[in-house]
Amino acid sequence: MVVGTTNEFGDEVAARQAIAGLHLCMNSRDERVKVRPITVSELVDHYRQRELKPDILWKTHSTKVTYEGYLNKWVVPRWGSHTLDRINAGEVELWLRSLALAKSSCAKIRNIMSVLFNHGIRHEICTYNPIRLVRQGAKRKKFPTVLSASEVQQLIASLALRERTLVLLDAGTGLRMSELFALKWRDINFQSKEISITRSIVFQVVGPCKTEASQKPIPLDAYLAEALRTWREYTPYKKPDDWVFASPAMLGKNPYWGQTLMRSFIRPAAVKIGIAHIGWHTFRHTYSSLLRATKADIKVMQESLRHASSRVTLDTYTQAVTIHKRRAQSRVIRLFRAPAVSAA
Repeated sequence: MVVGTTNEFGDEVAARQAIAGLHLCMNSRDERVKVRPITVSELVDHYRQRELKPDILWKTHSTKVTYEGYLNKWVVPRWGSHTLDRINAGEVELWLRSLALAKSSCAKIRNIMSVLFNHGIRHEICTYNPIRLVRQGAKRKKFPTVLSASEVQQLIASLALRERTLVLLDAGTGLRMSELFALKWRDINFQSKEISITRSIVFQVVGPCKTEASQKPIPLDAYLAEALRTWREYTPYKKPDDWVFASPAMLGKNPYWGQTLMRSFIRPAAVKIGIAHIGWHTFRHTYSSLLRATKADIKVMQESLRHASSRVTLDTYTQAVTIHKRRAQSRVIRLFRAPAVSAA
């Protein structure tokens, strides 16, 4: 059986780790194997073979990368040598509480471990999931950063054309970073004033959107449309199949790296005007809260943010805003526009 190439596996150890999951699968009916205790590392290898391989389509690339990261950094180093029957809820719970991580990260580790054991049950590697008894909350210790309309306006004014267009588009649509940089010009319909969200890009790997609800089109405000037209005139990559934010360094074949632009240009500009701790998701949270501030209907908010459930919209993304931000506005975009200067 061919399991890969020498380019994929750097040494014998890597190759043996890759086939450990296959051994479990092939020998699953062998009574000699059944009486031998299986370790967490072996279960992880089996899970990788069945669920995280590159050709598996039912998980997005970002999900695979996230799972691999948590497995490699936290689960395997701590529990890899333990046999499945020696894992108990109490020990796992105490370990999670000892980690200097956000509650949401601890909850992610807990959930991934639970997924592992459910996978083992499904493939008759184990019969019980001890992680289902592990208590671990995911409630945030602090609220995420949300910008006011005037702060977004100041930030936009302080940026160059590329970053200004990106921030305006993100704060005015609530797109996820993976969706923002996956846009192509054919997705922008200036006539019908709509933006089609059909793909995402994570670590320069193109894949499907996060959920089915994420693929719904979003409206294109006239002010946003004008900003995109200006950017299209500036960029050398303006064909329908070109990335909207194509990178010249990659000859337009790939979009820019979003985190690089955030770290090198947007965040420093934000610090200069007194805004700290922002990231791309800050603009999604900001869009949600400003929608709420303008008294948008919850169903409209849910569909604008493309959430599968309105509860996610209210519980996770929307925060109360001060009285100064409760002034009625027809559109969130208008909040970002500088006031017109009257003629003398």
